[in-house]
This record gives sequence, C-alpha cells and structure tokens, in this order.
Amino acid sequence: MDDRIKLSVLGFSFNQTQSGAYGLVLAEEDGVRRLMIVVGTPEAQSIAFKLQGSYPPRPLTHDLFRSLLHQFGIILREVEIYKYENGVFFSRMILSQGDKNIQIESRTSDAVGIALRTKSPIFTTEAIMQEQAIVFDENSIQDATTPEDERDHLALDYSLLNQDELETLLKDAIEGEDYELASLLRDELKRKGKK
Repeated sequence: MDDRIKLSVLGFSFNQTQSGAYGLVLAEEDGVRRLMIVVGTPEAQSIAFKLQGSYPPRPLTHDLFRSLLHQFGIILREVEIYKYENGVFFSRMILSQGDKNIQIESRTSDAVGIALRTKSPIFTTEAIMQEQAIVFDENSIQDATTPEDERDHLALDYSLLNQDELETLLKDAIEGEDYELASLLRDELKRKGKK
C-alpha cells in the first residue's frame, strides 16, 4: 500500500480533551505532521513507563501481553491505525506464528503500548493523516527538528502515576543521573503526599 505512513511515539501533550484522558502524540516519520490520540489513564501510565525506560514494580497489562507473545513464539509484525470514525481511531495488530498470520482488532492505545514493548512499527493511512493530523509551522520545525528533539518538549503527566510508581521512576532517574526528571518526580510525590 502506497498510502501507509509510519509513525513514532513522541509522548503526551498538555492538552486534555476529557477528564481522565490524555493526548498521545504520534509523529509522522520523516515528516512534520502529528497525530493526537486520546487514551485513558491506565494506557497512558503504561506508555509513560515505557517512554521513560522504567519498569513498574509489577508487570502492567501490556508487559503481560508481550510476555505471552514471546512465550508462544508469536511476533507482532505491525500495528495499523486504519480508520477514524465518530471521534475514535480503529486499529488492528498484525501477528504471525510460524507461517500463520492473523489480524486482531485492538484499541489504539493498547496496540501502541504493546508495539512499544515489542519494538514493532506503527502505521496509519494518508487519508487519516490528511483528516486528523496537525501540521507544524516553520517555527515549530526549527524548534524541534527531529522526533527525538521534539520528544523532550512533550510532557509526561506524572499525576497519572501512583506513589509506588513515582518512587520507582525517581530511583531510576537518580541512578541514571537525570536530576531534572528526579526533581519533577520529587515534586509530584510531594503533591500526592498532601492529598
């Protein structure tokens, strides 16, 4: 298919369109368009952990799914975000086991969370990008020329995480000498302690 667009996961935007929902930002590879997908709190937590390179105290659902795929010799070939209808993105996971290939319908947030863990590519269609993507202007391109640079400008909402998860991330940040992140996590832990 010539109209397939490969996407990478950048992070979360500050803009929340619904209470308890977060904007997951996907970037067009080698392009300036960004696709925002609204995801729920558990999926956002799971994706945030993976983006930070941290591990929760216990496996999350996406980790469990990845382990099951691995144990049964199933490969997630790719994720396809193939349709947008009535405010909802529709996705499927393309899996293979030996010479057998199957497609499984999935919520986009779950498919992305699992794709991150299996290092599987994520695709959408040109039609979806034309209808739903945000195009950055020239100033935005100069400020963030690559998805890696832009990722630094997108916020992970640490209020999503509970105290144990924040403490785990804080420990990882200190061990990795990421003191800026450690400071943010410490502040969030203090806010949670006052509630």
